[in-house]
Order: sequence, then C-alpha cells, then structure tokens
Amino acid sequence: MGLNTTITTQSGEAFGGYLAMPKSGTGPGVVVIQEIFGVNDVMRGTADWLASEGFVALCPDLFWRIEPGIELTDKTEADWARAFDCFKAFDVPKGMGDVQATIDALRKVDGCTGKVGATGYCLGGLLAYLTMTRTDADAASGYYGVGIADMLDEAQSITKPLILHIPTADGFVPPEQQQAMHSALDGHAHVTLHDYEGQDHAFARQGGEHYDAASARLANDRTLELFRAALV
Repeated sequence: MGLNTTITTQSGEAFGGYLAMPKSGTGPGVVVIQEIFGVNDVMRGTADWLASEGFVALCPDLFWRIEPGIELTDKTEADWARAFDCFKAFDVPKGMGDVQATIDALRKVDGCTGKVGATGYCLGGLLAYLTMTRTDADAASGYYGVGIADMLDEAQSITKPLILHIPTADGFVPPEQQQAMHSALDGHAHVTLHDYEGQDHAFARQGGEHYDAASARLANDRTLELFRAALV
C-alpha cells in the first residue's frame, strides 16, 4: 500500500499523487500516468505492482486543473461520460509540464536512485510517448496510446528507450493510425513497437471488458525488462 503525496509545479502550484515504495526502501523511479478515469484503484494498483517489483512508483493526479481527486471507473455510463469530458478538457502541454514536475519530485524522493522512467495507459499512453519527446525521463512504456499518430513529428526528439504496446483491434486507434506509427517509428533507434494481435483497447486493464491476462502479462514483462535495463 502506498500513500498520498503532493507534487509542486515549477510555478509553485501543488497537486496530488499516489506514492508506492518498494519493500527495500530504494529503487529506480517510475511515473505511472493515468487513464481517462483519474487516479483510481486501477492506477494505484499499478503503482503498487511496480513497487512490488522494486521501483519507487508515483502516480500524479493529472486532472487536477479540471477537478482535483477525480476517481472514475469503466463500469457505468455516467463515469464513461465524465471520463470523456475530462479527456476533452485536458490540456496536453500543461499536463506534460505536470509530468516533468512529477519526474523532478520523484528524483527527490528519499530512496529513489535518480533514474526515472514512465508508463502510461490510454491517454497516459500518449503522454508516455510525449514523455520521451518533451521531458528528461530515462525510459518509457506506453500502452494503447490514443493520438500518437498525430504527433509523430516529435519522434526525432527521442534519445532514450521507448516501447509502445499496440493492440491491433484497438477501437480508439484505427488501422491507418497504427500503420502510420509503424511507418514512422519502426526504424527509430530508440523505439520498439509491440503488436498484440486481435487485442482491443485496454487489454491490460485488469477487470476491464477487454482484459486479456496473457497479453497483459506479456506487455508487463516487456515493461519490466525495459525498466530493469534502462533505469539501473
């Protein structure tokens, strides 16, 4: 179990986050970037899982400018509607500033070794990609990121390892966008794309409609392999 903490922006504004520590008390850092449902049980569980694997995990509340402390699920139409409203209202440039602030805060956490990676899901998958183009993170793993195809011109800025998990039947990322991602990134020295044949969006969200245990385990193993290599 982790604890609630506070992160401060460069301008001095404060927002919340969930911090999970490994049993050893020390390890590399990982920023856990939320889906459109906020910092909910799924995101806290992801941070706890990474802590159990030896990482100092911090999940920032990136919707704080919309409404602090939003926690939604994928179980009701009302929550889905609110989640999409938040997605539409989310300011990506400001959000990326908050991701950098989270990286900076994580590097200062007592027990963090200094190296920091990021992993993100859905909206967070896009932000994981942008983490490697706009921040000083050391590695990132993005799951079913939405909108990456619109920002492929930023790929030239990537100088450290990035892996992207792409479900081929993603209802939010059509085949033409997936192909654009492959065309732009397959030859990139620092980027690896993994396809998950027949899987849909959020295949790694445990308890979700499209959860697939085998594919989730494979993607998570690849994520751990990346972080254990890049964050030492």
